[in-house]
Amino acid sequence: MAFRGWKRLLHLGRQNTFAKAWRSRRGVPSPHWKRCHHWSAGKSLDPEVRAFLEENTEVTSSGHLTPEIRLRLLTPRCKFWKEKPDLWPYGDPFWAIYWPGGQALSRYILDNPRVVKGRSVLDLGSGCGATAIAAVMSGASQVLANDIDPIAGMAMILNCELNHLNPFPITIKNIINSDAGNWDLIVLGDMFYDEQLADGLHHWLKKCIRIQQTEVLIGDPGRHQFLSHSIRSQLHKVIEYSLPEYTRQENNGLTSSIVWSYQPSNSLENC
Repeated sequence: MAFRGWKRLLHLGRQNTFAKAWRSRRGVPSPHWKRCHHWSAGKSLDPEVRAFLEENTEVTSSGHLTPEIRLRLLTPRCKFWKEKPDLWPYGDPFWAIYWPGGQALSRYILDNPRVVKGRSVLDLGSGCGATAIAAVMSGASQVLANDIDPIAGMAMILNCELNHLNPFPITIKNIINSDAGNWDLIVLGDMFYDEQLADGLHHWLKKCIRIQQTEVLIGDPGRHQFLSHSIRSQLHKVIEYSLPEYTRQENNGLTSSIVWSYQPSNSLENC
């Protein structure tokens, strides 16, 4: 099965599995992962995993909205683009795809550094780490990247190296419905693909705004699960970007991606 078909599984059949992981997971160690939930600058990557990731991804800055950012991604020139998915040893590599919602968020932050300059930023579901990298490049005072996949954490460290940045702290656990701390801004992209996960995000983000006055920006290309959810009525469209042709082809024909500001109303008791 080519990776194109594998990627379709990531879009469709395996989304429920990933959503369940976000709803329940508290960090899943791999044989090569330091058994901790927090990764910070100064820690070394496992040499075997580093070698595998470097061998089986391509460094690219083309085909997406942020050519300023270099990333290790799975591309048609990679072995696993055509290899059987089950031979990939570390679980579904959601992090190895630069999803359109994350692209829009990263582009917006790079174009509007005032959004993050001097502020603390939590990048939820960070994946390849592009939006966290954009925040660092644009002058954020503090950045924390979060993902539930420990291999994503390793990939983020490699991507920081590619962009000549000191690695930012990374937490590898499900922080939804927990106390995530006091952040000026929370950014998240491409996470509204499952109704139950969307419900959890909706209530948790609303709580963060109510208690900490946190600003929330969401990147999403307008998937049905996102637009049909009740959260949609509490979103303000900030900007829409036309996606590059390569990204369109790899995302089932999606032509644009949008940055939304989440502004829940306290008067809506059922949201």
